[in-house]
Order: sequence, then structure tokens, then C-alpha cells
Amino acid sequence: MRGVFSQASACFGAQGTPASGHLCGVSPQRFLCMTAAGTVADGKSERRKVADSAGVRKRDLDGQVRSFEQIPHTGRSGWVNLVKFWREDRFRTLHRHMEKTFMALGPIYREQVGTHSSVNIMLPSDIGELFRSEGLHPRRMTLQPWATHRETRQHSKGVFLKNGEEWRADRLLLNKEVMMTAAVKRFLPLLDEVASDFCRMLRARVEREGRGEEGRRSLTMDPSPDLFRFALEASCHVIYGERIGLFSSTPSMESQKFIWAVERMLATTPPLLYLPPRLLLRLGAPLWTQHASAWDHIFSHAEARIQRGYQRLSSSQRKGSEARAATGQYTGVLGQLLEKGQLSLDLIKANITELMAGGVDTTAVPLQFALFELGRNPEVQERVRQQVVASWTQAGGDPQKAMQGAPLLKGTIKEVLRLYPVGTTVQRYPVKDIVLQNYRIPAGTMVQACLYPMGRSAEVFEDPRCFNPGRWGSSREEGQSTEGAGFRSLAFGFGARQCVGRRIAENEMQLFLMHILLSFHLSVSSSEDIKTTCTLILQPETPPRITFRKL
Repeated sequence: MRGVFSQASACFGAQGTPASGHLCGVSPQRFLCMTAAGTVADGKSERRKVADSAGVRKRDLDGQVRSFEQIPHTGRSGWVNLVKFWREDRFRTLHRHMEKTFMALGPIYREQVGTHSSVNIMLPSDIGELFRSEGLHPRRMTLQPWATHRETRQHSKGVFLKNGEEWRADRLLLNKEVMMTAAVKRFLPLLDEVASDFCRMLRARVEREGRGEEGRRSLTMDPSPDLFRFALEASCHVIYGERIGLFSSTPSMESQKFIWAVERMLATTPPLLYLPPRLLLRLGAPLWTQHASAWDHIFSHAEARIQRGYQRLSSSQRKGSEARAATGQYTGVLGQLLEKGQLSLDLIKANITELMAGGVDTTAVPLQFALFELGRNPEVQERVRQQVVASWTQAGGDPQKAMQGAPLLKGTIKEVLRLYPVGTTVQRYPVKDIVLQNYRIPAGTMVQACLYPMGRSAEVFEDPRCFNPGRWGSSREEGQSTEGAGFRSLAFGFGARQCVGRRIAENEMQLFLMHILLSFHLSVSSSEDIKTTCTLILQPETPPRITFRKL
């Protein structure tokens, strides 16, 4: 899976977006932001205010741990809260709702919306305590609409929807094909091939449609449709071991329908989380019908590709495995799983389908944000490019060595996911009672680490509004507490239950940016912040337009 499949999915702006104008590579010393009350406050003063309020709470406790019921909350009636969510359209603005609630209630609060109940936290020290209590079989929130679809269609569940020993057994087998170093070495050339081909296609388009002198032309465009095609092409190449031709002038309608189905599935998931899916199923509710129909199309698309993969493998086996090994042919994740035969065909189908569903939007959307931030931060862009060019030259075109020599590439991805986490939360159910912010949390309570507020918090990051990939180059930021420092970057989750497609996603995005920076200078016409919205993932309300100028 990609970022969202690792989830369920301070100093805050009034609309939950960073103040414009801080297009910096070097962190500014001071900044202004809008407080929850709508007044302008100095960032450092606001940081002290939040820290002081937390300190007052602890002093008031006189050393006594408070009960679960004393945790600040947003209202005791889940159904009243659900009506507010519908009326105020909070499903689409959930990330900003979390920001404002933390500002109002402090670094921990309870919330019940319909049938969904959680404790929400945002400080790395608390998140670390949560993950230390996740147990041998970590659990995250079950996306019940997805589970209900599998049950009603009699499909097997992949690792994303499983728990316990059954989850662990399947996950360990999948890790060998998608997470281990040996697996990464096998699929890295496939990702590099797709990224290189994408840039070749884009260079030809800029030369054909762009303005300016020949060889130095530029083209301003919305790259999002092309990014979705890139993500699907890259995913299919790694998972199925075959190219599907999405960079041709006439990409298949079948693939476009798959992208639409994934988008519809993601958009219909959040409201269904707060309602009983089986009741909606019995009522024939349009929302459930749309959701189930989207999943049906996703499964149908995966089924067809898995059948083709199985036929290819069977044909290859008839020709002899020795001949295949001699050519060094990589058969993709699917081929590896089929050859080893340790998972049943139904389980392979379930996990391959989840990997595909989690490998398009959750990669394409962060790349939109990455192009935008590099475009509006030209000094940062140039520093990353210089490192990429030097590393690429020294590596002699070896993509793995080139990435290793350009840590700012990885820092760019981490910085994008800090400001725009694909999924807004990571959840766990602690296996024992724990204490967070001096409140007792009973074992089995769903606790959410809220990534969007954390990523924009001055309590956690120095100058959080500043896009600075270099901040990830050291173990700590100057002037920041080291407490919980290892839990500040959680876009792919954590530990044994982190995103199973993490290595695919990280390398896919880094290779894409590497080839883009080797080929183009990026710019944007407006440096205004992007307005964001939540489906199951965080994405732009309107995709940013990017100018690509050939180098």
C-alpha cells in the first residue's frame, strides 16, 4: 500500500494552511500566523502559549493521573457530532477541524462521531508511547466499508484488513517481496525505467507545445492527469512485471476507468466510516452502492491483470525456469508470489488488489504537492538539483547509487509528506493501559496520531511553514526537543504495521523527482498556498499548474 494504507488515513492558520510568502530554503527567524481566535500572533509567542497551557494542566493534577472521562472532548453525543460533520462539511475539512480542535482543547482530546470513537494526539512523545504499546500484532482502525464489501462479495481480505496471527503470517511473506533490500534491488530498475520514460515523454511534449526558443522551451500545465498515469504505469510494472502503455498518445480507457474507480472509492469511504455499512447495504443507500461499485471495478481490473500474469508465468515455466533466470527477467511481485506458492491464489488476489488500489492516488497526489513546493521555492529546488546532478554523474547512471548520494531527494519527499500527509491519521489500539498527557487510556481504545496538525506545529518543527528538505538531514532541529524525535515522520506508519508498499512508493517518488530535476526547471505563477481537501486522502482542491522549462 501507499501512504493512506498505512493510516486509515502548534501554530495553526485560520484555514489550516501555512501563511504565504515563506518560500524559503533557510528558515526565517520569525513568522506570523492566525490563531484560532482569528488574531495575528507571533509564532514563538504562540509556541510558548501552547507549552504554558500544557504545563498548567500538569501542575493542576498534583501528581494524580486523571481518568479517561476527564479527557477534553468535542461533545458526548456521537450522533449530534455526526449531524454537525454533515452540516458543516467537516468530512472534506477533517484535517483543519483537527487543527482547530487541538488549539481549543490542547494536545489530547476525545471525539465520537456516529459509531466512530477515538482519542486524538499530536505530540511525538505521546505518539512514541502509543507505538511502544502496540503489541506483537498491531491493530489500526478497520475500514468497515471495505471489510463489508469483501464479506458481501465473498472476497478474501488482504493484510490491510486483517489482524492477529493471520495478519502477521501473511505480512511476513509479503515483506520478502516488497520491503526487503533484495526485493527493492529487483524492482528499482523497473521504477527507474518508467520515470525515465515519463520525462522523455514530457520533454517531447514541451518541445512540441511549449513556448520559447528551440531546446529551451517551457510549458505551463496541470500535470495531475499525467501523474496519475505515471503512478499506475509504475505500479503495474512492479506488481505485474509488465508495462501497460499509459504514455502512448492513446492510453487505454480500461486504465482510465481504474483510476476513476479508485478516486470514487476513496471519496465515498470517509462518510461510510461513521455509519453502519450493513444497514446502508440493506437500505440500498446510493452512497453504499457507489462505494461497492467502485470496489467491484477495482477487483475486476486486478482480476484481469492477475489472470494475464498467471498465464505468462505458466508459459514461462513451460519454457523452463533456467532460461528465465539466465535472462534475469523479473516477473513482478505477482510473479514472485505465484512462483513461491506460499500464499493461496485468493490471498494473492486480495493483497495484489490492495496494493494496486493503494498505489495510484497516494503517489500521484504527493507528487503534485512536491512539484508545487519545488516550483515556489526556487532556491530549495536549485540546491536539490545540484546534489542530484552531482550524484547522478558520480553514480554513472546507477539509480540506486544516485539516490543514495542525494539525501535531499528523500528529504524532499519527507518534507512534502510533513506538510501534506496522504492520510491524516495513524491509529493503534494499545494492548495495555497507558498514560498520555496525564490521562489514563484503557487498553483497546483507538488512539489516533494526527499527522497534519503535528506536521504544522511549532512545538514539533522549527518554522513549520518553511519548506526545508534539509531539516531531515540531522537527528534533530536546532532549538527543538529530542523527545519523541523518531516519531515526527509517520506518513508511511510505523513498525510492523507500516505501509506494506512503502519501499515502492518512496523509491517511485524519489526517482520521479530525480529525473524531473535533471530535465526541467520548475516554476509556478502563484505562490499562494494550495487549498486542500480530504477524501480518504489529503489532496488539492484544485490541482496546481506547473511550468516546466527544459534545461
